[in-house]
Amino acid sequence: MLFHVLLFWEYLENYAKTRLTYRADFWIEVLSDLAFQAMNLIVILIAFQHTPTLGGWTESEVVFVYGFFMVPFGIFSCFFNLWNFSDRYIVKGEMDRILTRPAYNLVQIMLENMDPPSLFGSLVGLVIMGITSAQMGMTYGLLDILVLILLVAGAVLIYFGIYTALTAIAFYSDSPTGILPLMYNIQNYGRYPVNIYNKVMRFILTWLIPFAFVGVYPAAYFLERSGSDDIKMAFLTPVVGLVFAGIGLAVWNYGVKRYRGAGS
Repeated sequence: MLFHVLLFWEYLENYAKTRLTYRADFWIEVLSDLAFQAMNLIVILIAFQHTPTLGGWTESEVVFVYGFFMVPFGIFSCFFNLWNFSDRYIVKGEMDRILTRPAYNLVQIMLENMDPPSLFGSLVGLVIMGITSAQMGMTYGLLDILVLILLVAGAVLIYFGIYTALTAIAFYSDSPTGILPLMYNIQNYGRYPVNIYNKVMRFILTWLIPFAFVGVYPAAYFLERSGSDDIKMAFLTPVVGLVFAGIGLAVWNYGVKRYRGAGS
């Protein structure tokens, strides 16, 4: 564990030296990411210009959920940036290089593809949560902060498990599957109240592709919606995260064992 922690700092220092050499590019990336998130927020605000509630949820509540949704996604995008894995590591053969090194292969790949600017999205998400909390008169204690850390960690593990398992498909097929962009679009359903969807979609978002646990369910704990089962579901977030992270690692490790090299 200490070895991997030290390795993380080494990669982070190298990233800083490389990216901050071209600071304009760094801040352009940050601003473009924030602009994209702002557009998503504007869509929510426009929707509430035509309706007072969405599935019984007020504008402030839905915006709060979106703020929470941004926090784990920003952390995931920073440390688990695997979008180009198939092209870079399988098609171009860089997986062979990774497997000759002593550190765990998945850790090496994640460190090589770190994207710290994504953490600004998490900070903006916290700001949104703070603003909407003030509007709704919400207060937080030490326990709430600890629960927030636990729920965010669980949500990050859910992202990690799902996307690691899908990324591992590249070990079985050399061509990009195109499933990651599709999954990216599906995950956005988790930032809206699940009761606006039909029963089939609610089941999928809760148990099969549990993106409801990266947004609306954990956020419901802080909103304290009386009579809502969403609060009870919030406490399952760490459990679901551990289960799907375990599945993702199992699929990944099996794929690595199956990998036979880039060939010629």
